[in-house]
Amino acid sequence: MDDNQQWAAHFATAGLSEDGTEVDRVFIRDLVLSCSIGVYPKERLATQRVRFNVDLHVRRTAAPLDDDIANVVSYDDVVMRIKELISAGHINLVETLAERVADSCLADPRITKVRVKVEKLDVAREAASVGVEIERRAPAHPPAEYYVRPARPIRVVEPLPKTSKS
Repeated sequence: MDDNQQWAAHFATAGLSEDGTEVDRVFIRDLVLSCSIGVYPKERLATQRVRFNVDLHVRRTAAPLDDDIANVVSYDDVVMRIKELISAGHINLVETLAERVADSCLADPRITKVRVKVEKLDVAREAASVGVEIERRAPAHPPAEYYVRPARPIRVVEPLPKTSKS
């Protein structure tokens, strides 16, 4: 496949998920927060600046947006979850932090894929940053509009106790 064919294939599928449904992208760029992170004893003594970049692929729904934030995946909610994750306590690895951010994003059934980049900014004088970038996909599940509550509670039936014959 030549370069022109690759570009054509990219643009033909840019707004589609792997299963062919339309997706929108929600992103957070260069969010810098103070974080207690690192495996070395000196890293437990002070917080470090950590930069986050998050890209979300969001499944489009048939429901209208109605100019209402409740009808979209909010980047404010994602930022709040990242802040909650880092405020929960010390984390040893940037990989662990990236996985936790990805998991928290994929808990929303509208999100089909997430790319998370976590960078420590003050580790190596010779480098602007060091870190990790991961990409995770949601397990296959139906679109959010298919999630419904049962009309009535589900009743669990206990098996009858076995009786011994005398």
